[in-house]
Amino acid sequence: MTTRPRSTRPPHRRDSRRPAPAALVSARNQHRARLPHHWFAERLLLVLSGLRPVHSMLGHTSAPAYDQLARLGPLAPLRSPAGVPGPLLERVSCARPSPGAIEAYARVSAGERSRALAFRLERGADLRWRCSAVELDGELETVG
Repeated sequence: MTTRPRSTRPPHRRDSRRPAPAALVSARNQHRARLPHHWFAERLLLVLSGLRPVHSMLGHTSAPAYDQLARLGPLAPLRSPAGVPGPLLERVSCARPSPGAIEAYARVSAGERSRALAFRLERGADLRWRCSAVELDGELETVG
């Protein structure tokens, strides 16, 4: 006599479908999301594309860097034209010139154009990372 394996689906679920593989987040992506340079690159992209307000970076930037983002944010230099998909982080990487500093860079695709985003993170006495400089397309935007 053979027994059928017990179902692992919740009792209220009537179908046997499983979540699509694309809906599952890999452990590697979760790890990347915790890295400070990935987290900041995503937040800077959202601010510079006009999808998040500049004040969302308050407390995550030094005063001079925040002032520059406050001037730059409303211009939304990474905003995509209507009908064009929003900007996408293609690659994020970093160098660590000293234990309390990260110099990060990202390639951003905005429509048919690729843009360069670079920023510096510094670790404060409270052990929190703060953005102290932002550079877009090779032009220095902020020096903190």
